[in-house]
Amino acid sequence: MRHALILAALLATTACSMDPKAVEQTLPVPPSWPIGDAYLRQSEATLPGITYRDIFRDSRLRGLIEQALANNRDLRVAAANIAAARAQYRIQRASQLPQIDLGGRAGYTDNGNNDAGTGGTGARASGGRASYSADVGISGFELDLFGRLASLTRAEQNRYFATEAAARATRLTLVGDIADAWLTYAADASLLRIAQDTTASAERSVGLTRARLRGGIAPRTDLRQAEQVLATAQADLAEQRTALAQDVNALQLLVGAPIDPTLLPASIEEAAETIAELPAGLDSRILLRRPDVVQAEYALRAANAEIGAARAALFPTISLTGALGFASSALSSLFSGGAFNWSGSGNAAYPIFRAGAGRAGVALSEAQRDAALATYEGSIQAAFRDVADGLARRGTIDEQLRANELQARATADNYRLAEARYRGGVDGFLSSLDAQRSLYSAQRTLVFTRQIRASNLVTLYRALGGDMILALDTPTS
Repeated sequence: MRHALILAALLATTACSMDPKAVEQTLPVPPSWPIGDAYLRQSEATLPGITYRDIFRDSRLRGLIEQALANNRDLRVAAANIAAARAQYRIQRASQLPQIDLGGRAGYTDNGNNDAGTGGTGARASGGRASYSADVGISGFELDLFGRLASLTRAEQNRYFATEAAARATRLTLVGDIADAWLTYAADASLLRIAQDTTASAERSVGLTRARLRGGIAPRTDLRQAEQVLATAQADLAEQRTALAQDVNALQLLVGAPIDPTLLPASIEEAAETIAELPAGLDSRILLRRPDVVQAEYALRAANAEIGAARAALFPTISLTGALGFASSALSSLFSGGAFNWSGSGNAAYPIFRAGAGRAGVALSEAQRDAALATYEGSIQAAFRDVADGLARRGTIDEQLRANELQARATADNYRLAEARYRGGVDGFLSSLDAQRSLYSAQRTLVFTRQIRASNLVTLYRALGGDMILALDTPTS
């Protein structure tokens, strides 16, 4: 039996593999980012290692991110999925080694009763036999001569790695979502301030126009127009208060805990300055580090291993069964030399006719591999577009921001001049009303542009997907 176990172990470790040779795929993307008027010109180099702390400089935002990494429920689900995938891999790997069982049995067999005696009296005697046994053995251990079990183990291992990559993608997305939600709150805080300032200005205009109406130097239409501006500002004020409350709710859901108000930004002007630029010099091959691309690659490897398992299933299956132990009719002599016994057997099975099911299984696994390959290439192409779109926006947003800042300054100065001319009786109220509306629109547009610029940096951070802090430990077999 000892020789049989040694032989089984050697065969298990030297099984051949029928997995197709993995061929490195040509990346279905251009070798560098597109350049032109809508893109930043950047040299091709390896992306330096970064963390979210390098991109998000505000300690308040980093505090929210760290709190979310500890409390977010989606991350807990991802961690549980990793644990389940790891356990499934270990279960499959265990099938490559023999299962050793230890057993014991004690029994008694009654052979019947016999009556014996004279003179109408007798003594009852009974015959029976006790038996005891103890054994250890293996049952139905498959010799993996053609690598079927090894291929299935590799498939489960790669699925485990894919699950780990999916968890990294979840964490990376969470960090980006928190940064975007934080910036949204900052933008809404700025819009609330604008609505408050506009409401106060409109209230002054209504008061002045009402006084001029009573003095007979302004028509009633001026008062009604001023009241329209006031009503619009008041409605926007209520809407922005609602938006701020909803922004806090969104952050609390992402963080998984109540939000400390001191961690919230006061304005988009303040918050946008804390989002740093990514390092220059980006090679498009860094997309291979993106968690979703890594996940698709491991899924492709798992599908490739499944082909090897399907091919090996076309060959005979050989299994061993063996046991050694002791058997005795007396417990005291159970482990004596004469009580020792052993047995061993081998079994070989080969399917003669399966109506083509075996080859169909190979064809199925090959088709699934082709689908996984297309998914992998599609993931790379989608990742490339995400980054290219982000760079296109990054290449023009500063110019747009400068134009919006100039527009806001011009409309603010125009409003001051128009209001002064109205108060001095030089112009009618319509000029002041138009100037006020233009200022309000320009201020809101500037807030949105600043938010877009900051969110664009967050988008690029997420699209590149290479945060060292978020990467889990490298899984091992």
